[in-house]
Amino acid sequence: MATKITAAMVKQLREMTDSPMMECKKALVEADGDIEKAVDVLRTMGMAKAVKRAGRDTNEGCVAAYVSEDGKTGALLELTCETDFVSSNPKFEGFAADVAKVVAENDPADLEALKACPMNGGTVDSELTEMIHVIGENMKINRFARITSEGTLASYIHLGAHLGDIVNFKFAKPETAQNEDFKSFAHDVAMQVAASAPVSARRDDVPLEIIEHEKSIYTAQAKDSGRPEKFWDGIVQGRLKKFYKENVLTEQEFIKNPETTISQLADEVSKKADDKIEIVNFVRFNFGE
Repeated sequence: MATKITAAMVKQLREMTDSPMMECKKALVEADGDIEKAVDVLRTMGMAKAVKRAGRDTNEGCVAAYVSEDGKTGALLELTCETDFVSSNPKFEGFAADVAKVVAENDPADLEALKACPMNGGTVDSELTEMIHVIGENMKINRFARITSEGTLASYIHLGAHLGDIVNFKFAKPETAQNEDFKSFAHDVAMQVAASAPVSARRDDVPLEIIEHEKSIYTAQAKDSGRPEKFWDGIVQGRLKKFYKENVLTEQEFIKNPETTISQLADEVSKKADDKIEIVNFVRFNFGE
């Protein structure tokens, strides 16, 4: 005789799995009222539905960050979904942060390697499939970046989770990582990276192709200026200096106080901490770029 499926059983299964009510009832019927077996039935059903959803567009999503407790390893990850309603769901954002942690801890070479990484007793790929079933939308891991530090890392995710970054700092004394002036500075710099989208942390790290591209534009502008040729190089160098000021993090004006640059701010905090603090590099994701 078949077990009677009660509303309480359906409710319990729904709370356990976040699955729709009718799917929970069908799973319980198939499992003859056994809750644990019904969970497996739902997971199997979810696998089939996830395959069907895999072709749907994913134009929304979020950026998530993870930094290890010791501040030495971090990762940024972009996870996409179908609607902005889901992209702001705490469960969706939490899953993105969990996968970012997997990136930091496993250092996968590419997306396929990441999908094969262990996660919650399965793999990232199986957990992603499970989330597609639970949330009811197609999802994709779009990109990720891992960063390590000899000093410490600071992360920032902007409101709405469509913009985030992790900044790498270097210093001599380990205790500087816990210095309150430094922690405030690190947070401000991470906010600066999000807001001002610098090309690099330091002038020497600006890619050569970007410099050459800018110089070609400035040279053409100098030739069209009507000024004698002997002034052209000066015009190019002046405009290149302005480019560095606007696009190199350490040379940018501090957004909270334009009277000082990020480099000058670093020097001020270094004196307070009795250490030499440097900004080494950063990773930054703007969703959809």
